[in-house]
Amino acid sequence: MTSQNSLFQKAQLRARNIGGISETTVELDDGVSVLTGRNATNRTSLLQAFMAALGSESASLKADADEGEVELELNGETYTRQLRRAGNTVVTDGDPYLEDPEPAELFAFLLESNPARRTVTTEGDLREIMLQPVDTDEIEAEIAQLTAEKDQITDELERLESLKRDLPDLERQRTDIENQIEEKRAELEAVKAEIEETEAEADDQHAESDELEEKLEELRERRSELEDVRFDLETERESLAALREEREGIKAERDALSESDAMDQEAINEEIDRLQRQSQSIDTVVNQLQSIVQFNEEMLEGSHPEIRELLAEGDDASGSSSDGTVTDALLEEEDEETVRCWTCGSEVQRSEIEGTIERLRSLQEQKRSERTDLEERIKSLRTDRREIEQTERKRRQLRDRLADVENEIDRREGRLEELTERQEQLETEIDALEDEAAELEAEAEPEENEDGDEESLLELNQRANELEFSLGRLERELETTTEEIEEIESALEEQDDLEARREEIRDELEDLRTRIDRIEREAVESFNEHMDTVLEILEYENIDRIWIERVGQTVR
Repeated sequence: MTSQNSLFQKAQLRARNIGGISETTVELDDGVSVLTGRNATNRTSLLQAFMAALGSESASLKADADEGEVELELNGETYTRQLRRAGNTVVTDGDPYLEDPEPAELFAFLLESNPARRTVTTEGDLREIMLQPVDTDEIEAEIAQLTAEKDQITDELERLESLKRDLPDLERQRTDIENQIEEKRAELEAVKAEIEETEAEADDQHAESDELEEKLEELRERRSELEDVRFDLETERESLAALREEREGIKAERDALSESDAMDQEAINEEIDRLQRQSQSIDTVVNQLQSIVQFNEEMLEGSHPEIRELLAEGDDASGSSSDGTVTDALLEEEDEETVRCWTCGSEVQRSEIEGTIERLRSLQEQKRSERTDLEERIKSLRTDRREIEQTERKRRQLRDRLADVENEIDRREGRLEELTERQEQLETEIDALEDEAAELEAEAEPEENEDGDEESLLELNQRANELEFSLGRLERELETTTEEIEEIESALEEQDDLEARREEIRDELEDLRTRIDRIEREAVESFNEHMDTVLEILEYENIDRIWIERVGQTVR
């Protein structure tokens, strides 16, 4: 035999009440150990004992036992496993050799029910089997999350590009506003100078102009207040427009949600309950089949002497018993092909019983497959239920937000109505003050200028108020435009970082999308290398090689 680097020098296994084994101790030396024997001679039970010690959950208890145990001594370490019957299931505990037994369950514990073995036998697709230890769902979820982030960044970059295109127009607009402000300020200064000059002349000519000046001052105050009210009105209208737009957005988002969620959730809960009951029913059938298969295997192996004695007593009573032992009556010598059926007492072919047991095993596997499908369906329904619950939470949040926005709109509309009334009141007061000031000015200056080109003090004050209002509006417009420009410039500072992050995401997505393919390739290479090693150890000279080839995207 070809020399290999040995991982183990010697192993000892002690098993009790495992499969069809009552109690046994087996020692294995370094090298290849071959387990031989006819069907139903506890070979599978011994393999189950090894599997249990290594970490498998597939070992079964002896049919007439409520607890069992396995102990494996390996390289000076002891690994133990306890099995305990709990209702229709078997609970395992202890310290097995493997922390994660899943790869061994798939690729090392090759009993007849092993999915990889069955897939090879039926020439099925090995890809899903080989990738089962890999959390492909997590990879797909990460791909979805990164794709969503990339799309969001792309949308933001497109928005920034649009803002960048708007920036020159905004800068020109700001320059135009600044020029208009300078012009208005110069015009206002000129009007104020003219007012001062006119007031000085009036002081020299008319000592009784104090009342007129008081009216003009009151008029300026009212116009200043009117300007403030107009500004507040403009602000409230803008806020109302934004709130109404937000309200429409919330309604659209709410209307996009499914209206039948509550009914769907109730139906899903009922379906989950139904499937769980069906799964529990299948569990019962699987456990019953396991007991039946195990009992019949044990009977073929010669276990349950009390049953054999009962059959022997029946034969004695009917006079059909032979002179042999009870064991011979139940289970003939290993070279015999017939056994006495423990249900009807007739002689039957061993192969018939073995065939029946095999059909029961197949039915058991079929039921396990049905149970797996049910569990997947239940898992999917629970996911749907979580999504519905999230949707319902979203609907409640939207309802609360909509109520808040509606209340704010009502408050703003009330405020807008108050400001509109105040504006109308101020405009009426200003009209009255202008009339009074005009009368006073006419009394103070009975003779009009011959050319009629000079403006009265009242007209000059009106012009000054209009210029101040226009100047205030332009300054607010300048402030808004400047803030918009600064926001765009601040946002554009993030453009390079966003583009760099998008490139990182593209690289991560490429890595994730090729990871599964890389895992497939590495798995195939690893399998082929290990098979070469196994063939070398076993010295199967008539087998050249055993290997897996990747065909397209399918591993066979």
